[in-house]
Amino acid sequence: MGPLHLLPAMVLSMCCHAHFALAWYVAFLTYAGSVQVGAQSGIYECKHQFAWERWNCPENTLQLSTHNGLRSATRETAFVHAISAAGVMYTLTKNCSMGDFDNCGCDDSRIGQTGGRGWIWGGCSDNVAFGEKISKQFVDALEGGHDSRASVNLHNNEAGRLAITATMRRACKCHGVSGSCSIQTCWMQLADFREVGNYLKMKHEHAKKLEMDKNPVRAGNSADNRGAIAQAFRSIARIELIYLEDSPDYCVKNHSLGFQGTEGRECLKADKNMSQWERKSCRRLCYGCGLRVVEKRIEVVSSCNCKFHWCCTVKCDKCTKVVTKYYCARKGGGRKPQNKTKRRHHARRH
Repeated sequence: MGPLHLLPAMVLSMCCHAHFALAWYVAFLTYAGSVQVGAQSGIYECKHQFAWERWNCPENTLQLSTHNGLRSATRETAFVHAISAAGVMYTLTKNCSMGDFDNCGCDDSRIGQTGGRGWIWGGCSDNVAFGEKISKQFVDALEGGHDSRASVNLHNNEAGRLAITATMRRACKCHGVSGSCSIQTCWMQLADFREVGNYLKMKHEHAKKLEMDKNPVRAGNSADNRGAIAQAFRSIARIELIYLEDSPDYCVKNHSLGFQGTEGRECLKADKNMSQWERKSCRRLCYGCGLRVVEKRIEVVSSCNCKFHWCCTVKCDKCTKVVTKYYCARKGGGRKPQNKTKRRHHARRH
């Protein structure tokens, strides 16, 4: 179940207790659209951040719940949890500030207070407290277990929400005679979501492995289990992403885990206008995985020579151009490498 299909699982999780059912149903109707859009924006950002990485945020690995058997807790699943929770909180906060919800608006709790030298709080600060609260209720409801993986997922959900507040910026407006800016009113506003993605990508690169006690906790002893988890989390900051297991080899296709490997992936030929991350894509995806780079010329059809005709249509021609793209391919023209030992034995017999 990917984040694009979160809502059915959320409904089941939230409505399991009868006395909460009505309240959750009302909340679901009010916020469901924003939650869905937010989860989707998180996955779009995931795909952008990992577009030229060996693991590229494939759809079939984007499960947020452990209910349906997802037991993986790698760096990559840590990022998925964080960016999805962040996307939901971001969208809820944005919609709240825009007045889309009857029970929510700007955060005006500090209006009129002195913020610093020459400025006071004013304007319409984005209401992140509201976004955090509702996001937590929806996204964290997917975790019903009490084991280490569920705890890791919840931690990474929170780290994603904290990324929203960590990337917020202060915006100000000048006041004074003839634009003298003798005093400013300032408010806090959300950063562009791309900044949140960049922030969490950095956290992914420096994610910390959680070292749990290797001795299995006695079956059914939930108190011991919670104690072991609490001990392991003691040294981990809330803003850090954490994981339990090392990542598999993403170079190689793995059907059981849903990874296609890097063979056949597109990479970018180095260009001075590219970022360092993009320039090294062929090295990362192809050469680093024991593959070669092949060049393919592809016809691309696009609209061109568009003209406005009165009134009121735009008519365009269809233009074809040939572009060169680069892909990872198996060495030796696509043939599997032969086993050298078998080849020597075959030569001796002849």
